[in-house]
Amino acid sequence: MAMIKLEHTGVMVSNLDRSIAFYTDVLGMELLGTLDHNTPGIRLAFLSYPGQTAQLELIEGYADELPDEGQVHHLAITVDDIEAEVDRLRAEGVRFLDEAITTLRNGARYIFFSGPDGERLELFQPARG
Repeated sequence: MAMIKLEHTGVMVSNLDRSIAFYTDVLGMELLGTLDHNTPGIRLAFLSYPGQTAQLELIEGYADELPDEGQVHHLAITVDDIEAEVDRLRAEGVRFLDEAITTLRNGARYIFFSGPDGERLELFQPARG
């Protein structure tokens, strides 16, 4: 079991298509893919710079209104065994925000927990391929 790398930073957006165009056309990122979340109305997009592993996750439909400065939703950490990491962190007294691990339609799995100042953090296990 191990935490492997910084997976992605999730940013809430009001219009996914407009944000994809900005991050690709203006900032030069590559669109890696989109995904409809299990929760109706939430759409995700994943982007990265060529040759880089850390990704930007754009989240549409999570909040009706965003503050003027934008909203970083969470920081995700890739793990190779999500159950083992959940058990390890619970033993350390970490507070989880979700009752259970969520499995997305593509097979990726995640669970949210809190950092010491209430920041949202995510354990993320990619879909096995």
